[in-house]
Amino acid sequence: MDDITHFINRLDALVDRLEPLLPFNRDDIDWSAHAFRWRKPGQLEAIHHPHQIKLDDLLNIEKQKTALVQNTRQFIAGLPANNALLWGSRGTGKSSLIKALLTEHANKGLRVIEVERQDLNDLPYIVEPLYTREERFVIYTDDLSFEADDPSYKALKAILDGSIAATPDNVLVYATSNRRHLMPEQMRDNLDTRHINGEIHYSEAVEEKISLSERFGLWLSFHPFNQDEYLATVFHWLAQLGANITDQESIREHALRYALQRGSRSGRVAHQFARDWTGRQALTK
Repeated sequence: MDDITHFINRLDALVDRLEPLLPFNRDDIDWSAHAFRWRKPGQLEAIHHPHQIKLDDLLNIEKQKTALVQNTRQFIAGLPANNALLWGSRGTGKSSLIKALLTEHANKGLRVIEVERQDLNDLPYIVEPLYTREERFVIYTDDLSFEADDPSYKALKAILDGSIAATPDNVLVYATSNRRHLMPEQMRDNLDTRHINGEIHYSEAVEEKISLSERFGLWLSFHPFNQDEYLATVFHWLAQLGANITDQESIREHALRYALQRGSRSGRVAHQFARDWTGRQALTK
């Protein structure tokens, strides 16, 4: 009996190792969904209840919102558009903006495929079945960053603008990151930089990092909220959640204290405070 159990365990382990090498069956994909995620071993998994966010609920990022909406509208219309890198401070609306685009434009054929950073090596397999689809697909990678010795960023470079295989016209990459160049920047990388005839020639390490981010044609930077922007976002979410906001001075005091405890003034912190305040208020009643 022990030998049989041992054999079954070994067999299960062998199947687990072989499954990622097997091609996935396109017929199993539920193309009626508006959002998907890439799951091992090689499967586009439909997301039937994506996070619903409205563009109007994203405050203090009007320039970034306008630019990405314009780029996405061009893409949906079959016109030239750029891959986009949304970088900057945490909690300022980078990921929410991409999700809001799906809410706004899903009925126009926009689709989003979420891919984790560790699965970027699978990008050629992910986009391969999309060539024949009529929908417009955004490959969405959140919180993207690479270590200096991480080879997976080469797969992203290839799909953006560097492979012999053409990327489908109905595919764009939208990525969010806390790093402008997606990779750690260290002082020693700049030691080999030279000035020749008035021109700056960066070291190979710096050039390698810049070459990845430059493959995104649209760069959008997101910055921390100031106090007024943070408080405006707090009151917006309190109104959305149906809270009583008559005692505004008390709300301001508690909201600022909440942000101080979190060490950040951002849209995310404002939303979290509004949920906490509204819930406490309702429970008291």
